[in-house]
Amino acid sequence: MADETPSDSKLTRTKEKWAREGRFLTGKVTRPEDQRLPPGQHLTQDWPVLDLGVVPPVSRERWRLDVYGAVDNPVFWTFAEFAAQKQAQFTSDIHCVTTWSRYDNLWEGLATRELLTACQPREDARFVVLHSYDGYITNLALEDFAAEDALLAHSWSGQPLSDEHGGPVRLVVPHLYFWKSAKWLQAIEFLTEDAPGFWEVRGYHNRGDPWAEQRYSGD
Repeated sequence: MADETPSDSKLTRTKEKWAREGRFLTGKVTRPEDQRLPPGQHLTQDWPVLDLGVVPPVSRERWRLDVYGAVDNPVFWTFAEFAAQKQAQFTSDIHCVTTWSRYDNLWEGLATRELLTACQPREDARFVVLHSYDGYITNLALEDFAAEDALLAHSWSGQPLSDEHGGPVRLVVPHLYFWKSAKWLQAIEFLTEDAPGFWEVRGYHNRGDPWAEQRYSGD
């Protein structure tokens, strides 16, 4: 009988170490229905469009994702290569800093934890910067990027993500305000030190927790 025990690779040892340390755990809890809407938010059935005023014309055929920086295995994917990775579906809520929230959005794409497995962040990696095709940049702590329901989404409600909502691929990090979920994702840069992005240097909070109302830098 063939030996089916996985090899003792560097990736295996690294993931075991993450498990021992509880690395990437965000403390997420299931909230009762009466606590589902963060303070200062109102529900909408629509999905308002908010961006910097430019919708970059990036087709799936032209789209590329570059993952680099403080990683052991930089990744450079076409859309076909991205779609060939293990895919996941998550249903989550959207909370926008402009005070609207939308419940029960069905996303499909690549879980950020699968991306971490592929690129293998170095021990000293602490932050992630998202670069978009329209020039937008936003920053996240690695722990927030690695949340259990965070993903690089290519579909919403069973349909390809539309251009206006960030297709071909956008980030979705449900536990933070949605400006952190960069649209038209082009590159993911892993850093050892924080680097505030477009809105963060213009007075918005560096993290953006909706339940703590972290809208602006003084919150």
